[in-house]
Amino acid sequence: MAELTGEYVLEADYDPKAYMEFFKLNENNLEYEFIKFVLRHHYKTFTPGAIKGDTLISISNSSAIYPLLSACETFKEIIIADCRDQNCQELQKWLKQEPGAFDWSQVGKYICELEGGRQKWTEKEGKLRRVINHILKCDVHKSKPLDPDVFPLADCLVSSFCLETVCKDQSSYRAALRNISSLLKPGGHLVLSGDLGTSFYMVGLKKFFCLVLTEEFLREALSATGFAIQEFDVLSRGDDTMQEICDFSGMYFIVACKEKAI
Repeated sequence: MAELTGEYVLEADYDPKAYMEFFKLNENNLEYEFIKFVLRHHYKTFTPGAIKGDTLISISNSSAIYPLLSACETFKEIIIADCRDQNCQELQKWLKQEPGAFDWSQVGKYICELEGGRQKWTEKEGKLRRVINHILKCDVHKSKPLDPDVFPLADCLVSSFCLETVCKDQSSYRAALRNISSLLKPGGHLVLSGDLGTSFYMVGLKKFFCLVLTEEFLREALSATGFAIQEFDVLSRGDDTMQEICDFSGMYFIVACKEKAI
């Protein structure tokens, strides 16, 4: 990712532990509404088995596992490809149950409750660990984002609040979308979620750049990349509180099918 100047801090200053504080859910936390929105949609998308297969690749820019909590029920193998070395290290720590790993039980129990059994969190956590076969660094700006690693094409890609944080403009976003699309089988699904209208987000006291996205741009970019949108849900922001943390105007959740290679 290119270094950003001005009021934004440099990429080297990113602290995954500080970012994880968002996921200590409470009702005064912006992430609380985002997580509930995304998890409800993931539950609906994956749990009934409408989207399933052998391999799912998660394209991420954080050490968060919430996008995978329902998907682990319907996929045999999950590959996590993250844009930051720091996140890969944190994810490995969680995978290996090392001291200091983030406790995902609050988020996990919420999705288990949606699935009918809040007490089943320990079982789900174990299942997710078993199906994660690889955690590796990726670069979405490369035509082969996982290079030098090579894997069969995936049945599904999942990405949450990622491309908008690593792309400096709409042109680079379109290119990154084409690049990650190359990892997906024709007929495979892309499950995409994040914020609309966001120009920055805070990690602790540090401010990071975010590319402002609109529904119109996302629809155009997906169509131009060969995706047919099957679901596009938007939840508008209800108030102006906590604008100093993130200036988003709403949240989006997309399910799209790859029709052709571009």
